[in-house]
Amino acid sequence: MAVIDAIQAMQGELTAWRHDFHAHPELAFEEHRTSDLVADRLASFGLEVHRGVGRTGVVGTLRRGSSGRRVGLRADMDALPIEEGNSFDHRSRTPGKMHACGHDGHTTMLLGAARYLAEHGNFDGTIQFIFQPAEEAAGGARVMLRDGLFQRFPVDSVFAMHNWPGLPAGQIRSRPGPMWASFDMFDIDVHGIGSHGAMPHFGRDPVVAMSDLVGALQTVVSRNVDPLRPAVVSVTKVRAGDAYNVVPDSAYLGGGVRCFLPEVQQEIRKRMESLVEGVCKAYGARGQLNYRTAYPALVNDREQTEFAMGVAAEVVGPQNVGKARLLLASEDFAFMLEKVPGCYLLIGNGEERGGCMIHNSNYDFNDDILPVGTSFWVRLAESFLPASG
Repeated sequence: MAVIDAIQAMQGELTAWRHDFHAHPELAFEEHRTSDLVADRLASFGLEVHRGVGRTGVVGTLRRGSSGRRVGLRADMDALPIEEGNSFDHRSRTPGKMHACGHDGHTTMLLGAARYLAEHGNFDGTIQFIFQPAEEAAGGARVMLRDGLFQRFPVDSVFAMHNWPGLPAGQIRSRPGPMWASFDMFDIDVHGIGSHGAMPHFGRDPVVAMSDLVGALQTVVSRNVDPLRPAVVSVTKVRAGDAYNVVPDSAYLGGGVRCFLPEVQQEIRKRMESLVEGVCKAYGARGQLNYRTAYPALVNDREQTEFAMGVAAEVVGPQNVGKARLLLASEDFAFMLEKVPGCYLLIGNGEERGGCMIHNSNYDFNDDILPVGTSFWVRLAESFLPASG
């Protein structure tokens, strides 16, 4: 791998930064300590620092030369509400919170790139280092955009990278077009007529209607969506009643919908509306659907993906670069890609150390890939903003 020598020499320092972030996890929009450290380090590198972008977000600006070209590099900072199961020295010191997705590593790699580029960078233009809060659940990217991210810190393209357990350490994957799915949430209230459990004929049982509806919702994808267009409808919450001898007045179910194409998204919602109305009516009950769009599908720009993968091949070698498979997971970097062309990439976290899947209480970011990811960011910025002469 063509890891930059000076960055490889920073391995110990990068690891110390990452361990410190890991030991002090903060949830969405609570990243006060994290953003303080990020801002202080960026300032010490000589960058122009902007705090409070999207509440706890930070943007560092580095300019060199006279070119009007601009590129954005994004890392996420927030942790998850998970009790850590690891016992190593840098384990979480905050009960019920941990960096179970590797955002500690993402933040560290982008900080390392900012330091190197400030000290040694050979580029002509402007780099915006975007440290985003609240990726996990609260849509921090959308909040930064609402706070004028790309109006205040304009870029021609924007890039982000996420570690991926199970992919060999340091390998890089991406794909043009849709890569990660949209995410919608739904809540369904079923209203019936309560009764004594021994005399259900005096009521209209919402539990039976709800149970039938759970099964019917599984036909939305299997019988209404083209099998070659991936989608999933998952019922993840069910609630009804409080007593053994009382048929309740109402029941509730909720869940999520994921797909890649807007037309599939619209068809799923339309079919769900029809099923909620029809199934509930058949049981003499009344259904109410609350359907909310959370994250759009993440769609990579073809040109920028080809560019980023070319840079990746230079850093890790062509044999370690490949096409990512479609994933029904979601990522709020999709909001940024709706505004500016760019690319989202995966970097292998390894198959052993830290090899369990993200969002697992025993997960850990692989420190061995810190110089790889940092070198990639440096080469991408320098390639996007080539210095003349």
